[in-house]
Amino acid sequence: MVSKIAVFASGSGSNFEAIAQAVQDGRIQNAEISLLVTDKDQVYALERAKKFDIETKTFLLKNFEDKIAYEKAILEVLSEKEIDFIVLAGYMKLIGESLLSEYEGRMINIHPSILPAFKGKDAIAMALEYGVRYTGVSIHWVDSGMDTGKIIEQDVVRVDKDDTYQTLAEKIHKVEHVLYPKVINEILNK
Repeated sequence: MVSKIAVFASGSGSNFEAIAQAVQDGRIQNAEISLLVTDKDQVYALERAKKFDIETKTFLLKNFEDKIAYEKAILEVLSEKEIDFIVLAGYMKLIGESLLSEYEGRMINIHPSILPAFKGKDAIAMALEYGVRYTGVSIHWVDSGMDTGKIIEQDVVRVDKDDTYQTLAEKIHKVEHVLYPKVINEILNK
C-alpha cells in the first residue's frame, strides 16, 4: 500500500525537497507526497514543489477566525486528499488539538538540535551562543508541546570553534537531508 504524505513547511523547503527527491529515487518506498502545506504565501518551498509537480495549499492564519477554524480548513483538504501521514519540515506553527487528535501517531517533526536541548525557534543560534561543542538533529513524534514529542532518531553534529551560523546550518542540513528520508522510510515500511 502506498502512503499518502502531506509535508508542512514555512520556509525555504530544503528538507521538503530532500524528502521529495528520496521518494522519487525510491529511498522512501511505498509513499507519495500528495500535498505541500504552507502557512506563508511567499516561501521558496512552493517553488521546490513545482519542480516535483506536487500540489500545494497555503493557509494564512490571518484569513481565519481562529486557530481552530484554520486547522479545520487544513483537515478538510487533508481528508479530500486522503492523507495518511504528516511530515513537518520547518513548519513554524505549534500544532493544535484539531490536527493532533486526527493525526496522533501519524505526524513527525525534525528539529536542528539534540532534544531536549534548544527547543523552539533558532536552535542553531542558541547552540552557538551557549558554546556547545556538539549539537545535531532530532526527529520526533508531534505532541501538544513545542519539540516535546517522543524521540524517534537523533544524530550528532560537531560544532567547530570557527563555525558561523551559516556553516553550522549547512552541516546540520546535510545531516537532516539524509536522516529524515531514512526515518520516514523506516516508519512507513515497518
